[in-house]
Amino acid sequence: MTSASGGAEMVDWDLAVATATRLARPGPRVGRDEARAAVAELRRHAAEAERHVREYTRMGSTAVAGTPVLVVDRPGWVRANVAGFRTVVRPLTEKLAARREGGGRGAAAAGSAGAKATGVEVGVVLAFLSAKVLGQYETFAPAELPSAPDSPEGLFDQPRRGLAVPPGRLLLVAPNIVQVERELDVAPHDFRLWVCLHEETHRTQFTAVPWLRDHIQSEVQDFLAQTDVDPAAFLERLREALGGLPIPGLGGGRRADREGAASVTDLVQTPAQREILARLTAAMSLLEGHADVVMDGVGPAVVPSVAEIREKFQRRRDRGSGRLDLALRRLLGMDAKLRQYQDGAVFVRGVVERVGMDGFNRVWTSPNTLPTKEEIHDPASWVSRVIG
Repeated sequence: MTSASGGAEMVDWDLAVATATRLARPGPRVGRDEARAAVAELRRHAAEAERHVREYTRMGSTAVAGTPVLVVDRPGWVRANVAGFRTVVRPLTEKLAARREGGGRGAAAAGSAGAKATGVEVGVVLAFLSAKVLGQYETFAPAELPSAPDSPEGLFDQPRRGLAVPPGRLLLVAPNIVQVERELDVAPHDFRLWVCLHEETHRTQFTAVPWLRDHIQSEVQDFLAQTDVDPAAFLERLREALGGLPIPGLGGGRRADREGAASVTDLVQTPAQREILARLTAAMSLLEGHADVVMDGVGPAVVPSVAEIREKFQRRRDRGSGRLDLALRRLLGMDAKLRQYQDGAVFVRGVVERVGMDGFNRVWTSPNTLPTKEEIHDPASWVSRVIG
C-alpha cells in the first residue's frame, strides 16, 4: 500500500499492515465446520437485520443493496481499515508530498524514516483494536467491491480491488464475535443477530441519508486541513501520542493510566480543530446512540435473550478487560466512544418520547438539523429548534 511517489506518505501503510497482522492475537479456537457455520450465519443475520432495521427506523433506501457485507478475520479488518485511513487522509498526504518536493533529498529521507517508525506504531494500535471490534460500517472505504473470498481457510472475505460500487461497506469480525459470545456465555444465535442489528443500523443511516457521508467526510477533511503539514512537526506530535501507549518496546514514559489522561486525538489536536471536533462528536454520538436504541428496540421481538445480552455486554463495556486495556482505551479515545453510545442513546430516546419516530427522523433532513454537542445532552432544546 505504499504510494508511487515513495516518501509522500506520512505513514508506511505496508509496514503498518505487516506489523498489525504479525502482532494481532489469534482468535478463539474454533473447528473448521463451526467456523464455516458462524460465517454463514453472520451473513444470513446481516440480511435479516436489514429488514428489521428498515421497519423499525422507517428509513428505507434501495442504496443499501449496493454496499457489500464482508465477514472478515482480524487481519482482514486491519487491511480494510488501512484502505479507509488512506482515503480519508489523502488530501493531507498530498500537501505533505508537495512540501517534501521542495525540501530536497534530505527531507525525503527524513520523511521516509519517520513514516516507517510511525507505520510500526500505527500497526501496534491496529493490532490492539483488531481484537476489540465486533463490527463496523466502514464509511470511507474505497468505492470498490471486494473480490471473492480467498483467505487461507476459504472462510473470510478479503477487502481488495474489484468491481466499482457505491462507497462504504459493512464489516463483521467473526473471530471477535465468537470470542465475546463465549466470554459472556450467551446464546450464539441471539448474540450474532443482536450485533448485526447495531451494525446494520449504521449501514442504513449512511445509505438512507444521501448527504451524510459527504458531510462527515467534509468535516474530517476540514479537521485535517488545520493540521500542521510540516513532516517533522506532525510526525513528532503523532509519535509522541502513540509513544504514550504502555507497550513493551515502544517507550511509554508518561503515566497512561493516570486519571484524565489525554487520548491520541487530544494530543494531536490544534485549538482550531476543537470546534470541528465538537460537531463531529455530536454527529457520532447521534449515530452510535441511534444504533443502540434500534438494536434494543428491535431486539425483544427477534432476539429472545436480548435482556441478558444487554446486561452482560454493558458490564463488559464498563469494566474493560484489565488495567492495560483501560489505559489503552483512554489513550485511544475509546472511553469517549463509550460515552457516545450512552449520551446519544439518551438523546434519541428523549426525542422519540416527545415527537415519535417520524419526528425524530427530521434529524436526517440536512446538516443543519443534526444536534449540536449541547443539544445531545438536552433533547428538548433540539425539538424546540428543529420541530418547534
